[in-house]
This record gives sequence, C-alpha cells and structure tokens, in this order.
Amino acid sequence: MVKPNSVTLFGFLVVILGVMGGLALLKGGLLIAGHEGDTLHSVEIVFRMNAGEWPHLDFMTPIGALAYAPIAFFVALGVGVGHAILYAQIAVAAVLLPAVWWGGISRMRGALPYLFGAVVIVLTTALISGLTDPVISISMHYNRWAWAISFVAIALALLPALERTRPMIDGGIIGICMAMLVLIKVTYFIAFAPAIIAGLMLRKSYRTLVVAVTVGLLIAGIVTLFAGIAFWQAYVGDLLQVARSDVRPQPGFGFGALIMDPAYLAGTIVAALGFLLLRQSGEKAGGAALALLVPGFYYVTFQNFGNDPQWLMLLAILLFAMRPDAGQINRWGWDLRGALNVTAIAALVLTVPSFINLASSPYRHLGLNSARYEPILPGAELHSDLQAVTVRIRRVDARVAMDGPGSGLEHFSEGAMRGDTGTLLGEPLPNCKLMLGLPGWTDAIVQDVAKAGLAKGKRLFIADKLSSHWLFGEFERLPHGAPWYYGGLPGFESADYVLVPLCATDPKARKQVLDTIAARTDVTLSEIRRTPLYILLSIDRQS
Repeated sequence: MVKPNSVTLFGFLVVILGVMGGLALLKGGLLIAGHEGDTLHSVEIVFRMNAGEWPHLDFMTPIGALAYAPIAFFVALGVGVGHAILYAQIAVAAVLLPAVWWGGISRMRGALPYLFGAVVIVLTTALISGLTDPVISISMHYNRWAWAISFVAIALALLPALERTRPMIDGGIIGICMAMLVLIKVTYFIAFAPAIIAGLMLRKSYRTLVVAVTVGLLIAGIVTLFAGIAFWQAYVGDLLQVARSDVRPQPGFGFGALIMDPAYLAGTIVAALGFLLLRQSGEKAGGAALALLVPGFYYVTFQNFGNDPQWLMLLAILLFAMRPDAGQINRWGWDLRGALNVTAIAALVLTVPSFINLASSPYRHLGLNSARYEPILPGAELHSDLQAVTVRIRRVDARVAMDGPGSGLEHFSEGAMRGDTGTLLGEPLPNCKLMLGLPGWTDAIVQDVAKAGLAKGKRLFIADKLSSHWLFGEFERLPHGAPWYYGGLPGFESADYVLVPLCATDPKARKQVLDTIAARTDVTLSEIRRTPLYILLSIDRQS
C-alpha cells in the first residue's frame, strides 16, 4: 500500500468537518431529546466560566476547564449557548485537524489515514455520545473530545514512522494532546500515559518523548501562570471528592463486567488476539505497548457513563497499521497478515453501530421537527437556540414506591431493598425519583418561589444532584457550589436557603445532603415555605 497524497487527505478531512459541522448548524440551533440534566449541568458550568469563575477554584467539578472553555468563549462573544456548543465542536475539530492529518500521512498507508481522520473528526463533532440510541444529546461531549485527542496521541506514539522520525512535530503534538486530556478529563491522561511513554521508549523515540514532556510541562506552566498553584490543588481535591463519593461511585457497569459480560466479551477476545498476533509477527514494541493500552481502554470505558467501548475503532486501525507483510506464518499455520486483517475487521464490526450513530447524528438533527421543541431556558431569549423536545419538558413523570403505609402492599416493603430516603426535621421524605420533565419541574419550583417574593438576590443550596435552579429565574448563583453533587456541602456557607424537593432527581443525594447538614452543630434549618413540589428552609447560623 502507498502513502496517501497529503493534499488529498487534508481536503478529505476538511470535507468531513464541513459536512458534520455544516449539517449541525443548518438547523439554526441545538435541539436535544435526552439527558436534559447533563445539558443543564454543562450550561451552568459555561455560564459560571463566562462570569469569570474558574472550575475547581470557584466551583466544584471533576471535569477540566478545557471541556467547557471553547463553549464559554463563544458565549462571551454574544452567541446563544446552543450555537456556542456547535461552534465549539467545530473549533475543536479544526484545531485537531492538522494533527490528524500529520498522524495519517506519517504513520499510515492506503485507506487507513482516511478512516483514522474520519473517525477523529466524527467523534469531535457528533451530536450524541455514542452507543446505539439515536436520540440527539450533547451529554458528555467531553468524553468524545477526549477519545478523539487520545486517538491522535496514541497513533503517533505506538505506530512507527513511515519515513524518518520528526521528534519536534511528533513530540509537540503528543505533548499538546496529553495536556489537553489533563485539562478536559484527567482519566484519559492517567489511562493512556503509560502506554504512550512505553510506545515511544520501545520505538527508541527518546527525543520525541523529551519534546512531548517539555511541551506538556510548558502548557502546565502557562495554566499555572494564569490560575496559580491553587488551581491544581483544587483540581486534585475535586477528583478526590468524586473518588470518595457514595452518591455515584461508578457511572455504569463494574470493571469486571466490561471484560467478561456477554456484551463486552467479544471485544476482550479481539483485543487479546490482536496482542498475541502482533507479538507473533515480531511487532514486539507495538504488542508490548498494546498490552499497556488495553487496560487503559477498559478503565476509561468503566469511568464513562454508558460504557461505550469507543476504543475498538482505534484498536482496528492500530492492528491494520502494524500488520506484517504477507507470507509470515505463525506456529498454528496462520498467515499473520491475514489473521490480523480478520481481527481488525472483527473490531470494526463490533464498533460500527456506535460509529454510525455518531456519524449520522448531525443529519438526524437536521431532520427534526422544530415545532415539537421549545427552549430549555424559557426566560433567556438569547439562549433560546438551545431547545429540548416539548414532551420531555412538560411531561413530568416520577418513579414512586407503592408499598408504603396504607397501600395494600406493605407486606412487600421489607424485602424491597429500597434503602432509606431520609428525613427532614424528623419527617420521613417521600420515596420518589423524578424520571422525566426536569426543565419544566425546575422552572415551576423557581417561579413559585419567585411569586412568594423569596427569590430575588438569594442563593439556594439544593438537596439534590443538580443545582441549576438559578438559571431559571432571579436566584443568584451559589459561590463555590457544585453543578453536579458528589458529596459534602460545596457552597453551603454562602447559601441563604436549602431547597428540599419532595421528588428528587436523586433521593440518595438528597439524603446525604440532609444527613450532612444534620450532623453540623453550628446551623439549624427552619421551614419557611412548603408546596407539593418542595420544602424551602432558611439557614440559621450560630455566630
């Protein structure tokens, strides 16, 4: 196979970016039909950053600043947040495009550079997180970005250069990519750094490694210059808080399930076979690096909600790229090039449904019926370009326990294993979990408090998982709060009220908040308003 034409490859990548980004923009806004909570969480972080706050320093989040900085940048230019999200995705893909192009022309032959480039651009600009559910959602966009960035760094580190090495270019790109991972989602850096370092050392690319480390440290120094050492200390503190969290210790299946469960076992077999065949082919450096890389793949997948094994696509590309010439036979009589072809194709087949879902998402977004959507933030005219399907705003559904006193099902309650939903001032709280209608439910609560004259200029501490109520009305944002609750009482010292939803998005989080407050001896809560939706309490602090 021959090297790709550099001009043709670059043009191809530009076309892919233009199609993906252009289709997304043609709708005139961003229309989602799922994961409204994640969307509000992202919007809150963007608005906080746009107001001059720094993640970790000014509010609690385990997600890095770079995951939201591109969106905040466009919002700061006066763009509605729906368009800002779309522009940010295109901008990130445009920044990655030269690195993707270089990875393709310097490491791959034949059709591989085109497949590699398309995969990275699609990951960056898709309007869905992956898997096979076709519902448009911007949830966890940072996971897609981090996968795309990781693919570039891993390809440059593990694959041998087709001609002479370029340590300054390769090391510069790898260093920038790894720094981006730290500033987007550090899980990816932790998972892939060992394999990337090992790959460079096994290839004897020592100068490339030195350049990569130098560039990474330089970027860290620049961030420190603007944010201070306290930024990194706060970042580590947020990560530790999440690691210790009882509210959400893991976002999906257990680690063992991702290796041996029926839905994932085929991927495990493909990865193991790929490693074995590479070693038999004499590709000892690639095989050894792959042995370190696969555990990282599983760790990242374990950490990501949905547990979508996006790494299978990269595995296929790596196996294709490191195939030996035809005619090399192993001890079982297999032609190793053909065997690796079959293994790589198997990896592709396993990931094709998810990739098709990603690649087709802008096209599906364009075909949505706008009449079925409405703004997710009804009072923010500028940001009316971010919309959710009306039924998911106005249909408020909950999962309610039906075995309570007087239900006729009391005899089932002992074995139901529901867990304690908590108490407030000695009163048991309902066993109710909000399942649908989060934006409408939140807006109804905020408007009710405002009508009672209790909202303007006040700060809420929400006894629940999400705290985006201030986006919907007159409340002030809570300094040092947590857009997504992981534990403790972040921002509580600045709060005027505690709002306790009677049907929480996460009853476990509600209980933990109330238990933590109840354990304090320096504050007491006093009820000042009660409705069928919530209880509002003032915070009485002892001086």
